[in-house]
Amino acid sequence: MSQLFDKAKNFVAEKVANIEKPEASVTDFDFKRVSRKEAEYLAKVSVSNPYSHSVPICEISYTLRSAGRVIASGTIPDPGSLKGNDTTHLEVLVQVPHSVLVSLARDVGADWDIDYELGLGLTIDLPIVGNFTIPLSTKGQIKLPTLSDIF
Repeated sequence: MSQLFDKAKNFVAEKVANIEKPEASVTDFDFKRVSRKEAEYLAKVSVSNPYSHSVPICEISYTLRSAGRVIASGTIPDPGSLKGNDTTHLEVLVQVPHSVLVSLARDVGADWDIDYELGLGLTIDLPIVGNFTIPLSTKGQIKLPTLSDIF
């Protein structure tokens, strides 16, 4: 009886591990706008859903790092769902307080940009499997807002 149970458990574990899962990628990360309190950057994420039905997104978490430290982080609860057999385009708004940007002044060169690393976690609710997080990351340089952006 014990052997049968172990075989069944291994069979189910193998099938669950090989289930098709949605795939995602960060397609763009750029400056959006500036306000009196913060600068806003927009990450565009493309997610392909292999299932014929929509899949709910539980949350999107993000962490923006520069010069080895976190400059912005947060979560977006319940941002919607992924369309069935289609690609869904999501927008993640990252808000960075001005005080943090000023403290990064040493990383800013003559070109007025900072090096960054953006980490995203897209948590979706898969049938049978449950909550599944797709980790994403991208690196690059982002422009800091200038006076012309403010006015």
